[in-house]
Amino acid sequence: MSLLLVASLAFKSLAILLLARIAWTDFCTQRISNPAVMALLCLGLGALQFGALQAHSWLEMGISAFGGAALFLALFPFWLLRKVGAGDVKLMSVIPLLIGGSNLTVFSILLLAFAVATAALIKNPFLLPAGMFRHYVQHMDRKGVVPFGVPISAAAICAIALQMYHAVVVATSSGILEQLN
Repeated sequence: MSLLLVASLAFKSLAILLLARIAWTDFCTQRISNPAVMALLCLGLGALQFGALQAHSWLEMGISAFGGAALFLALFPFWLLRKVGAGDVKLMSVIPLLIGGSNLTVFSILLLAFAVATAALIKNPFLLPAGMFRHYVQHMDRKGVVPFGVPISAAAICAIALQMYHAVVVATSSGILEQLN
């Protein structure tokens, strides 16, 4: 049983690294690649699979799949209207499978906070210290392009980190980690 927890934590750690790469790429190029989203999908499904085997319940996976489909269907019209990029829509639809259905509320609150912070930095670039960074943000404001993958990734990273912390605390208090030694 404890090996399932370790494998799930390893998949989530890899997902955090991949989310950081996606955020950086989206910030620099305003593109989110399909292979990166597919890798996140595989990592998320793997972590959910390990969690389902450990909990002996497939409910979390079902809720996550429903959440991903609902987000895709809700955001697809915005992509058709050119309000959101296709990479952002695909990334948002994979996130529920990555963090699980029970953490969607935490993710939503974090996403709201990071999106407001991103909008504030885009609209008020004078808050930033570096001249080049300020110039880059002003360029994004003139073009009307906002790398929404950055707040999505940041919120997902924080939600996954909280999830991992909670799993380690529960495992430590229940003695699971002592069985590994």
